[in-house]
Amino acid sequence: MPFFAYTQCVPRIPVVLAFAGIALCASAVTAQAQMVTFNKDIAPVIWQNCASCHRPGQLGPFALLAFEDVRPRAREIVRAVKSHTMPPWKPEPGYGEFEGVRRLSDAQIALIERWVSQGSRQGDPADLPAAPAWAAGWQLGQPDLIITMPEPYVLAAGGTDIFRTFVVPIPVNRRRYVRAMEFHPGSFPVVHHANIKIDRTRLSRQWDAGEAGPGYDGGGSREARFPDGQFLGWTPGQSPRVSLAGMTWHIDPDSDLVIEMHLMPGAAVQPVQASVGLFFTDEAPVQTAYMLRIGRQDIDIPAGQQAYLNTDSYTLPVDVEVLGIQPHAHYLAREVRGFATLPDGSTRPLIYIKDWDFHWQDVYRFARPVALPKGSTVTMRYTYDNSSANPRNPNRPPARVTFGQTSTSEMGSLWIQVLPHSTADLAILDRDFSPKILADDIAGDEKWLEMNPSDARLHAELAMCYSEAGRPDDALKQLRIAEQLDPSPLRKYDVGRLLLLMRRFPEAGAAFNQALALKPDMPESLYGLGLAFDGLGRIDEAIDAYSRALSLNLDFADAHFNLARLLATQGRTADAIAHYKQVLRLRPEDAEAAGELKKLETKN
Repeated sequence: MPFFAYTQCVPRIPVVLAFAGIALCASAVTAQAQMVTFNKDIAPVIWQNCASCHRPGQLGPFALLAFEDVRPRAREIVRAVKSHTMPPWKPEPGYGEFEGVRRLSDAQIALIERWVSQGSRQGDPADLPAAPAWAAGWQLGQPDLIITMPEPYVLAAGGTDIFRTFVVPIPVNRRRYVRAMEFHPGSFPVVHHANIKIDRTRLSRQWDAGEAGPGYDGGGSREARFPDGQFLGWTPGQSPRVSLAGMTWHIDPDSDLVIEMHLMPGAAVQPVQASVGLFFTDEAPVQTAYMLRIGRQDIDIPAGQQAYLNTDSYTLPVDVEVLGIQPHAHYLAREVRGFATLPDGSTRPLIYIKDWDFHWQDVYRFARPVALPKGSTVTMRYTYDNSSANPRNPNRPPARVTFGQTSTSEMGSLWIQVLPHSTADLAILDRDFSPKILADDIAGDEKWLEMNPSDARLHAELAMCYSEAGRPDDALKQLRIAEQLDPSPLRKYDVGRLLLLMRRFPEAGAAFNQALALKPDMPESLYGLGLAFDGLGRIDEAIDAYSRALSLNLDFADAHFNLARLLATQGRTADAIAHYKQVLRLRPEDAEAAGELKKLETKN
């Protein structure tokens, strides 16, 4: 058949339809390429940003690991990410750049929204990447030392939030340097957050012993402090605390780990037994940070007030670099700001949270240190709403709220971790800032006592502040009130300690003896009794008291030091040398003990 005849038999397709067919095929391919599926697009976003909490054994109330977990909650997830409720990251963008940001990008939010609008499809199984390998135990590997509460605290069901402090001895026999810390709450559903501090005085241990059950109510005492200018805290989703290069921190023998926990009772009784993993290094720190805390403590918010302002500032006496920041407030706070004003008048934002939520507090480490020159002023500005319009107001109807450490009272602090450029600058900063924070503490305790005049512990805390401020008579008055409210050995000990500082040695000795009559195995009271005898020149009785204190606590460095000093005056050189060596085992940096030891060894 001629070619032309064959072609006449083939149906003719109009040119325009042929090109339309090509276009239709391309559209189908494009549509398929734009189809969002869980396996290819959504799983990586969920795993990276949600599953650290939303997996078995963690804080999230449900898992978000597989398609079967996510698909039934797809629309709920869209609402949460569009409102920025989840992931929980409160700082506003553009007001400080931080590490570990838990914030979805606009593109990620749009991707999840498109997935839901297209029917929340699972997609090709071959597109699903390998799931992350979640650490079953310690994220940083096996710790060098694990410190666990010796017995669980049983949190009763129902009721309001609870603040409780637990004290656990640290089992080390020499100074150790810590490069990292990892906290395990023991019960994710009920532990809201925790602060981890160190007490080198053993007094927190006495607070714990004075109350039934594990721990004691409220936050830690003044003796418990963050070590060496470090933030040691835990909130859900937070990574373990790894020290910056050259900024390890140390723990000494006879120190206690003090764990301040905010607990949220659930529908059932829940045991809480926290653990802390410590990772050691032989590297001593080459630089030390300093912790600033700004914020008025005399908070007093009338019922119904919608825009109560708490503002405070501090002008830096030296150049520093800002390493991290932690805002803190309770339920009534609504807006939180922190910023610095430089000497040239320019302003540098540090943090801004426009919708404060008591349940999502965190420590924020800057992605790059923020340099602030000498003369810069750091400022905090918090706004509170104590009206019924505040959905988080715990009081219905609203009531007057003052400063206090309970969740239904209020606080307003901005903790700022700064790094001075030298040891000399660190000393200048401490001398300049310490009076400010002491005055703030006094104002806060005085305000809190207006609402809680029968709180013996609070009277004792105010007394310690008055004593540090050089107001011993006011301090003794507060301690006498505390002693009347709570005639416990710890209260007697507090009185004796203050009387020692006032050099009223006979009265101090009497107070320590009263404490020992109630608690004979209290080495701190025996040590105080030794100091009283020492001050009176009754050397043999002082030696006996120091020795008895050491029989109860061999790692009591101050008792070793004072016993060595008295033994040396009696010519008992070998015994004195042995005790000075014990001091240096416990406190290698004790220059005075090292000097006295060198003198004795030279003579000997």
